[in-house]
Amino acid sequence: MKTGILLINLGTPEAADAASVRRYLKEFLSDPRVIEKRGILWWMILNLAILPRHSKKSAAAYAQIWNHELDESPLKTVTRSQANKIAARFGDDPAIMVEWAMRYGAPSIASGLTRLTEAGCEQVLLFPLYPQYSGATTGTALDKAYDALKTMRHQPALRTVPPYHSNPTYIHAIARDITAHIQSLDWRPDHCLVSFHGLPETFIQAGDPYQSHCEATFARLQSALGADDGFLRLTYQSRGRGRATWTGPQLEETLVDLAGKGVKNLCVVTPGFASDCIETLEEVQIRAARTFRAHGGANFSLVPCLNDSDAAIALLHNLARENLAGWR
Repeated sequence: MKTGILLINLGTPEAADAASVRRYLKEFLSDPRVIEKRGILWWMILNLAILPRHSKKSAAAYAQIWNHELDESPLKTVTRSQANKIAARFGDDPAIMVEWAMRYGAPSIASGLTRLTEAGCEQVLLFPLYPQYSGATTGTALDKAYDALKTMRHQPALRTVPPYHSNPTYIHAIARDITAHIQSLDWRPDHCLVSFHGLPETFIQAGDPYQSHCEATFARLQSALGADDGFLRLTYQSRGRGRATWTGPQLEETLVDLAGKGVKNLCVVTPGFASDCIETLEEVQIRAARTFRAHGGANFSLVPCLNDSDAAIALLHNLARENLAGWR
């Protein structure tokens, strides 16, 4: 009996142009897990204001971090590599097949499930690549998989990998990367900001565990690094526009505040992202650095995500093996 593993990441436009970004943003912002209060008013705001205004701007941001050699976003490059390297780790078990998919854009979750089942997989492990759970990330990825399963005459047995925000191997890998990155610099950071993607507080109040998962990761990183003196600072990035209150403190506001207090040297780590993407490479490495320096800061550096490093593949492979117990 064959077993399939489907890695699932957020998604990416197919090209760094306004038309491709518009299609991607429309799918993303039409998701009821992302925008809960929809209707005709939201349809008008989305199609008449947000998409025309932001597609070109977002395309320019993607162009700054685009993998021109493969003509794709870094997120797609890394996710494919993760799948290939995990498959290689299972090389001694020909009954295991690894695929990858995106919640928004291509390759779709439905196509990934189809490839696995058509190859004879009677069991499928869904692996959302989010250490911290949120309905707007892990939840919607699994929803999409379940929607695809509804159309199948012959459904495979199904399991899902739970969030791994406190997994010791994950924490150790992030802590080791922070230490190695700081040692590689020719200057010493005054603080290291631990930045997670933000979420509307209404989501948290409704029961989403995301913020508690982020705080657990932060606390365990403090312990792993022995950094209880304020060296690590918890922040959230990517706040949406509008009047809604988002989780905080905000990364940009923290950068401005620290620079105003005379802090000159900062690094940022983004442990909520399994792969570097526009939120890390453009929003943090480019824009956040520019903001910090514009307000008086000097040195700024981003700690890369785990991506497809040996530590990342060992972590993902071990998580997959643990959740295949009893199947393989």
